Amino acid sequence: MQHDEWMNTLLENLAETGEEGREAVVFIRAHKTKIRFWRASTAIGAFWTIFGNIRINSRFYSKQTSTNDPQLLNLIAHEVRHLRQGVLTALSVYGELEAWQEGFRVYQQVSGQLPKHPAIEDLMELPFTWNREILRDAVRLMQAYAKKGYRIDLLPLYPLPAEIRFRLTGKILANN
Repeated sequence: MQHDEWMNTLLENLAETGEEGREAVVFIRAHKTKIRFWRASTAIGAFWTIFGNIRINSRFYSKQTSTNDPQLLNLIAHEVRHLRQGVLTALSVYGELEAWQEGFRVYQQVSGQLPKHPAIEDLMELPFTWNREILRDAVRLMQAYAKKGYRIDLLPLYPLPAEIRFRLTGKILANN
């Protein structure tokens, strides 16, 4: 199967997962997001680039991977969420929590269940909020699932402008 044919089938399957999948596909097409395979660290399934593209780790996925693979669709939805968030939000625990939850909702739509891991079940129950304790819980749960090589603990809890304001004043940005 040629890359474009495989990609079109992947996007059709993503769109069929529900509203979040459809919105991800609309974003990909509207922004001409390129999705390519790239060899990366084993700690990474996929990643977004500053140029607005997505790279899928070729250590785990290829054109032979089913275009309806729940984990692959999870990763695409997750990375599109980051592209939609923008760099500052994407590089925060707040942004990661939103992307993880969106990705795993897509996973659940495809497979009918979440991965059999208690950390994911607990992560999905967390409210998406600015509460710092909940964001710290998200860090703990993400690392329990992805292991310590996933260095979410190096990111600020809030997007950087909000984190700086919080550190200086104890308040979050008013528009958050």
